[in-house]
Amino acid sequence: MSASSAEAGLTLLPLPAPSPWAGGDVLAHDDVREDLLDIVRAHGSVYDWAERMPQPRALRGRAPVFVATLPRSGQSVVVRHAWHGGLLAPITGDRFRRPTRAPREMQIAAALLQHGIPTADIRGAVRYAAGAGFVRVDVVSRYLEDSVDLGTVLADLAPTIPMTQALEATSVLLQQLTQRGIVHPDLNVKNILLRPLPGSGSPARALQALVIDVDVLVWDAAWVGAPAMQRNLARLLRSMRKWRRQFGCNVSDATLDVFASDTWTSAALSPGAFRRA
Repeated sequence: MSASSAEAGLTLLPLPAPSPWAGGDVLAHDDVREDLLDIVRAHGSVYDWAERMPQPRALRGRAPVFVATLPRSGQSVVVRHAWHGGLLAPITGDRFRRPTRAPREMQIAAALLQHGIPTADIRGAVRYAAGAGFVRVDVVSRYLEDSVDLGTVLADLAPTIPMTQALEATSVLLQQLTQRGIVHPDLNVKNILLRPLPGSGSPARALQALVIDVDVLVWDAAWVGAPAMQRNLARLLRSMRKWRRQFGCNVSDATLDVFASDTWTSAALSPGAFRRA
């Protein structure tokens, strides 16, 4: 597989100008900006406001994630509060230095969608002043109904989504990233979402896989093809094996080997070139 530099990677477009409010600023697309400004002026926090709304189902990232309907636009959105991960998380908590990762996440998400790579549609972010140049951040994305992460499917906690179909959809996503030389350094079973394609009916619903937590994505024209696939596939397989150890998932080595082989060859790459992690 080959591609020119012009075909690789992503082109990041400028974001809308931030809209200030008394406690910070709102960085948002036109369709949700006034909604978010109204909410923070009336409630002080979009996250706190969303937490009080009736929830269709439990969602969770590093912390609970809430679904709400914006009053003006009527859009159903997911609101999450940003937290640090890793060893320093107990120290750094939810405070970030400006500009935070939110602007880059918004830009990358928009670029992915522009190029036909499925991801969450991030509509805005609210930054709250937290002293000494730090801010706290809420991120607002369009709600994806009936979506579950790959880890939930592998743990057999999503009975309406067969694992075979989930792996096939994940394979398509990996091929899409490969075609543009895009690498997700933290690709794991929790940041691949699966959802029925619009208009697909049960029981044999077609699935779409989406990549999330995209602020960490990197790309290079030299990675188009095998280099990107090697990085992404090896990282995901490590995550799948770790998930199996932690939760006793019924995902055999043979299943993972077939998934890896099919994904690699479907991208028109030489089967023998993949180095198993």
